[in-house]
Amino acid sequence: MRAAIQRNLADASIDELSDDNRFGIAYQAALLVAKMAIACAGYRVKGQAAHHTTFQVLPLALGRSYQSLSNFLDLCRRKRNDIAYDSEGIVSTADVEDLVKQATKFASDVEAWIAKNHPTLS
Repeated sequence: MRAAIQRNLADASIDELSDDNRFGIAYQAALLVAKMAIACAGYRVKGQAAHHTTFQVLPLALGRSYQSLSNFLDLCRRKRNDIAYDSEGIVSTADVEDLVKQATKFASDVEAWIAKNHPTLS
C-alpha cells in the first residue's frame, strides 16, 4: 500500500498528464492513505459507497482533528466521480496541486500516527 501511495503521488505530479487524470491519481493516493489509517485503527470499510464511508470514518479512526480533511476529501471524491462518469475538464491545475499537497501531508501525518500508535506496523 505504501508503495502504491508513493507511486500515485509521484504520478500525480507529472505535468504532462491532464489535470483530470492527475486529480484522479492523487485522489487514489489519498484514498489509499485513508484505507491504511483505518485498517491500522482496526476497522475495515466495504460495501456500497465505500469511498464515501472511508472518508466519513477518518475522524473516528484518527481523531476529530481530521474532520476538515475528511470534508475536503469527500468533496474531492465527488469531483472525481464527475470526472470518471460524467464530464471532463472540471478540475483546475490549482485543484490538482491542492489535492496533491493535502494527500502528501496526509500520508506523512498517517505514517507519524502509525509510528506513534502502532509501531509494529511501521
